[in-house]
Amino acid sequence: MVERVVATEEALDLIDHIKSIHGPIMFYQSGGCCDGSAPMCYSEGDFKLGSADVYIGSIGDVPFYMHKSQYDYWKHTQLIIDALDGRGATFSLDSVEEKHFITNSRVFTDEEYEEVKKLI
Repeated sequence: MVERVVATEEALDLIDHIKSIHGPIMFYQSGGCCDGSAPMCYSEGDFKLGSADVYIGSIGDVPFYMHKSQYDYWKHTQLIIDALDGRGATFSLDSVEEKHFITNSRVFTDEEYEEVKKLI
């Protein structure tokens, strides 16, 4: 099965670190307002999901969501969540860490896209 979102080892390490401090967390892919298009990390329940938000998958046992309109832009790609040195997005739990989350992507093959488009 093709996953719509995956994480690097560096991102998984940062996820584990943040969970050890804050408990259960969630991700929401930012649409590009104040903090660009960074994946935002929140304590579970601190970000209210709406009926137009889409569950993309989980990384490090943490759910990952984005708005349906944003998903329309990303639907042909696999999101690859990584962690880089430096402070994160202002509204995200990684904002005070020495690393921050970033979204990279790769275009699905035709076969992969046929598989994932059935999931939404």
